[in-house]
Amino acid sequence: MHWTHHEQALASLIRIDGRTYRLMGAEPKDVPAFPQRSLQVLPTRSIYEFEDAGVHVTLTFMTPALPHDLNAFSLPLSYITWDVRSVDGKSHKVSIYSSTSSELAVNTPAETVKWGKLKMGTLTALRVGTQAQPILGSSGDDHRIDWGYAYAAALSSESKPAIGANQTLLEDFSQKGDIPSIVDARMPRAVDDNTPVLAFVFHLGEVGAKTVERQVIVAYDEIYAIKYFGTPLRPYWRRKGATPSVLLQTASKEYPSLRNRCEKFDHELMADMTKEGGDQYAQICAAAYRECIAACGLAADANGQPLFFTKENTSNGDIATVDVIYPMDPIWIFLNPTLAKATLVSVLDYAASPHWKFPNAPHDLGTYPIITGRDDGGEGMPVEESGNMLLLCDAIAHADGNANFVTPWWSQLTQWADYLKNYGLDPENQLCTDDFMGHLAHNANLSVKAILALAAYGDLCKMRGDNTTAQEFMALAKNDAEHWMKVAADGYHYKLAFDKPNTWSQKYNLVWDQILHLNIFPSSVAQKEIAFYKTVMQPYGLPLDSRTHLTKADWSIWTATMADDKDFRFFISPIYDYLDHTTVRDPIADSYMTDDIHSGGMHARPVVGGFFIKMLTNSAMWHKWASGDKMKNLKWAFT
Repeated sequence: MHWTHHEQALASLIRIDGRTYRLMGAEPKDVPAFPQRSLQVLPTRSIYEFEDAGVHVTLTFMTPALPHDLNAFSLPLSYITWDVRSVDGKSHKVSIYSSTSSELAVNTPAETVKWGKLKMGTLTALRVGTQAQPILGSSGDDHRIDWGYAYAAALSSESKPAIGANQTLLEDFSQKGDIPSIVDARMPRAVDDNTPVLAFVFHLGEVGAKTVERQVIVAYDEIYAIKYFGTPLRPYWRRKGATPSVLLQTASKEYPSLRNRCEKFDHELMADMTKEGGDQYAQICAAAYRECIAACGLAADANGQPLFFTKENTSNGDIATVDVIYPMDPIWIFLNPTLAKATLVSVLDYAASPHWKFPNAPHDLGTYPIITGRDDGGEGMPVEESGNMLLLCDAIAHADGNANFVTPWWSQLTQWADYLKNYGLDPENQLCTDDFMGHLAHNANLSVKAILALAAYGDLCKMRGDNTTAQEFMALAKNDAEHWMKVAADGYHYKLAFDKPNTWSQKYNLVWDQILHLNIFPSSVAQKEIAFYKTVMQPYGLPLDSRTHLTKADWSIWTATMADDKDFRFFISPIYDYLDHTTVRDPIADSYMTDDIHSGGMHARPVVGGFFIKMLTNSAMWHKWASGDKMKNLKWAFT
């Protein structure tokens, strides 16, 4: 199921000693589900265990998204692997069916598709794509790609391929244990006309105690990934001329190595996240890892350098939205600062162009996957976006140990710092990143962002050797913080807005004071807020502010990061309970009602990368992971 609730089916059946069971999918309805015993979700793998009829099946989905290897990270594919063994001391005759729907290649099922079978070395590859192929021809939020081609590939020596109508092939296998090796000739045709699927059958023969493994690689070649001011950009994996044939053959050959590397990465990252935040925190971050990546596109510029673009899912589909990059980037500042830089380069470059005529940072660059710029100023969040850019640039500098990255755009950063100097302390009536809550004047949390962004600019000045300006902005930030504490004070906590007594809000922006060692606010401010938040906690988390029971899971984890270890886990536990027990069948919802387990909201969004912010509080651990990024001094084409 696509995150927009449109079907994009993968199906799998298993036949054991003449009886058929479902492993994936709800069809055929008269075929029973094979009992699932467990599920383990790890950063690069989801591992399902099934067992019945004397047979154990391990079904593993692996996406080799290794952050220190962008060649692997950018591979547009997942491995689906079946490991089958007998557990009752007997041999069992086993066959497996797998299919990938043509739904993956269309925006709507009324679109017509074409398909074919190709020989790629030792692989048989099946592919499907739209007849029209409108490459980079449309954009939007509730929108699915309808150009390029979906592929399913398997070893020719182990598989029997077919392309045909979904229901026909499912019924053939469920009733007979086999399918005809055909390529349906009735094409092109609409996806909703006897939906064509790419299918394989694996006849394993008699399976004993020794594990028998079979695999399908599901891939998508989008051909071009992003339209950048009229110029189509290749996906990163294609930057040196790679083709789908090269992609799939290399992926098949490198699977053993990639599997070992993914296992090592998953084990080490889970261990460190558990050490830093506990088991529940590690589980939440593992579930967020691939969701964050899947909500972005990695393209290559004219120099072959990475450009990483967010899509603002479940919202308006904006591309390179600064207040989406801001909550996402902690994951990349921690794991691979190059990817964090690659999210900002296009924004910085546009802000430096003659098209952007405003004193504040931009909000976004268009609607995914088409970048046009917002020459009219776009969605007005001037304090929000200016503060976001300064804080992220300083965080990247901390990861790098220098401020070299920002040098080409230093005048833009200076302009944004001057803007916040004039307008950040007491923000006018405007939107912040929580724009679904509406405009708000004198926003106390937004003011915190502006104050810390001024300090972050001062920090960058210090790294660049300009101690005079550094001291000026640090002093300004400290004076502003003292003023803030007076006008925001409201008894045992701080206000939502300076002019609104008896209100409160999560002051999640305050977390950067600790992470970047800015030391602008006394530690008592965070301690006071944390103590108060514990008194207004709901069953499934901390509400965003006093106006609502809605929460943002990313901001809640930022807020929790300001607490000590014991209280951090106190904040994390209700978020874990929501994700574990909600009845909403979506990717992680970063917004939901904290008193309603059946609620959901914005989901499938890159902002869940912000869950990793806790990892930035351990300097040694941060350095260990960030130092794995070997891509230094990149020369982007647009700078």
